Amino acid sequence: MSSDSLSPRPRGRSGTETAIVEAAQRLLLRDGCSALNVQSLAAEAGVDRKLIYRYFDGVDGVVARLARALDLWLGQTLADAPPSTAATYRDFARETLKAYLGALRANPLILRLLAWELSEDTPLLRDMEAARSAVIQDWVRSRRPRLRLPPEGDVFALNAVMLAAVQHLALTGASRGRFAGLELDTAGWARIEAAIDQLTAAWPD
Repeated sequence: MSSDSLSPRPRGRSGTETAIVEAAQRLLLRDGCSALNVQSLAAEAGVDRKLIYRYFDGVDGVVARLARALDLWLGQTLADAPPSTAATYRDFARETLKAYLGALRANPLILRLLAWELSEDTPLLRDMEAARSAVIQDWVRSRRPRLRLPPEGDVFALNAVMLAAVQHLALTGASRGRFAGLELDTAGWARIEAAIDQLTAAWPD
């Protein structure tokens, strides 16, 4: 008899739901989004596949539950960042970009979901992206000191470009460990943060 067959099965709805969501986490981290289907989830969680439909209405419901938990984690992680000491908007942008990069690098599971959102376009993935964007926007509004926006330049477009760059670097660092010839190790990430300093120093203020 295998050790797996001796493992206790989850009991009760709450325990079963937790087992299914944790199984989805393991599958995403180990095998990527292509591994998420009812059969693989049921096998990984050690439950009857019918329970995935009963409790979550299918795989999309499991993913949505997982995404909500990650949004809560991201919101709390960002909220725990040191309060802003920025005297100018460009200083605030620099702080914010570094804090976001640090949060992304701290959670490989969020990076898996981000990669999935970039590779496909479904109503579920669009909803997930919108919910995460709302978390980030709420965080920015809550911690931004009373700084006026620069009167020149398109600050919103600059924010979008820099956030996209930070997100892509975090994704590439997790999947390949390098980008454009730069090793994304400890020294490499220090260089990235120095580059953020240089780029935001050139922003309008």
